[in-house]
Amino acid sequence: MRAQSQDERPGPGEVLNAGPPTTPRQAATVILLRGERELLEVLLVQRTPKARFMGGVWVFPGGAVDAGEGDGDAAHRLAAVRELAEEAAIELADPAGLVKFSRWITPAQVEIRFDTHFFLAELPEGQDARVDGEECIDLGWFSPAGALAAYRVGELPLVFPTIKHLEQLSEFASAEALLDHARGRTVEPVEPRVVLEGEVARILLPGDPGS
Repeated sequence: MRAQSQDERPGPGEVLNAGPPTTPRQAATVILLRGERELLEVLLVQRTPKARFMGGVWVFPGGAVDAGEGDGDAAHRLAAVRELAEEAAIELADPAGLVKFSRWITPAQVEIRFDTHFFLAELPEGQDARVDGEECIDLGWFSPAGALAAYRVGELPLVFPTIKHLEQLSEFASAEALLDHARGRTVEPVEPRVVLEGEVARILLPGDPGS
């Protein structure tokens, strides 16, 4: 059996589910960009280590859709804008201006599941990100390749979906190039699988060997 890389494993607080699959909760995430025509950087925030789920890891700002935000695409956009304001103090004026980038569904084999819609947005001029010190305790602007390099040497705890998104983002030299690409693509849902190898669980993407 080949050695399992750390980024293939379920994240902190992800409990495997032995019963029927849990219905995923609707959620939204913002990949905030800066570097319009220069080096692309993205905002990551660090969740408090006290959190039972994904404690201490670095993620893109986001969270679950509230009941009052409705259904469908409009609800995801409202939730994305709200979560960005709550977790990073960035105010986006128009939810309709968010650019849809991806949709990830937590594996059916995991107990706590989300159906998360990822959106792109540029940092509004004159605004600076900051955290509340409670739900999120730190933040940083990273080039996608720089964040992955920090993760590989153990300096930046990341989880599977964040890693895979950073790998995609690292292909773009600027926010402008990334946004141009995203505006012309069709978003298809991605639902990884968790596979048990003995007592070890690893994550497979659709199309991976054994998936």
